[in-house]
Amino acid sequence: MPGIETLAARQPLLGRRILVTRPREQAGALAQALADAGALALLHPAIRIEPLADAGSLRKVQARLAEFDFAAFVSGNAVQFGLAGVAQLPPDLICLAPGPGTARALRERGASQVLLPTESYDSEGLLALPELQHLPGRRVLVLGGEGGRELLAESLRARGARVEVVSCYQRLVPQEELPALAELLLCAPPDATVFTSSEGLENLLQNLPEAAAGVLRTLPLFVPHPRIAERARSRGCLAVISTAGADAGVLAGLTEHFRRPTEHE
Repeated sequence: MPGIETLAARQPLLGRRILVTRPREQAGALAQALADAGALALLHPAIRIEPLADAGSLRKVQARLAEFDFAAFVSGNAVQFGLAGVAQLPPDLICLAPGPGTARALRERGASQVLLPTESYDSEGLLALPELQHLPGRRVLVLGGEGGRELLAESLRARGARVEVVSCYQRLVPQEELPALAELLLCAPPDATVFTSSEGLENLLQNLPEAAAGVLRTLPLFVPHPRIAERARSRGCLAVISTAGADAGVLAGLTEHFRRPTEHE
């Protein structure tokens, strides 16, 4: 039937219920993309992002932005919180973004020079950029969350850069979200879950009731990075599906996975 075939092509995830675990403030674009594909996005954040209790160090470095050659923003959250209160970025500052979402946020804040990876959307991708191979004497600011990975800063120092790392937000377990998520998993499990950080996965596996965490481990888990996939498998998740990066990659992975059964019926 042409009408049904057309609808399936336009909305390949029609009727699918997809659990999205991103922080609520960052989940909107993916939720909309899922809705456009016909899915119902179930928003239950696994991480809550909050400003620092003491932002004194951040305020001091914001006043010195013009001293740096590069500023690396590890996520969209780093842009939001790291530039809070900054009226204008120095025109000569080269901003580094690990992925297209962070790059878009920087351009919206007026960044005139933004570099992002061409392959993997992560710190490893940034470190592969030609502009970051030889950095003797160059000054680099790294803005991220408390307790983040040290790979980027350590690697840039090894290449001769003078690196300052400043935290601009904190990541917390959203305890208030857990009861509703546990009820969902136990009473009406979704068709799939999307995790975009290892920390979010750990938050849920460690803090959900064991029965709910057990259900979570059985669901198809879609992850856009090998590091998250490895962590999920090591924690007993049974159906881990790796996708390409960014929202487009996650959406393509979901579409491919759920389209397969219908093609062979």
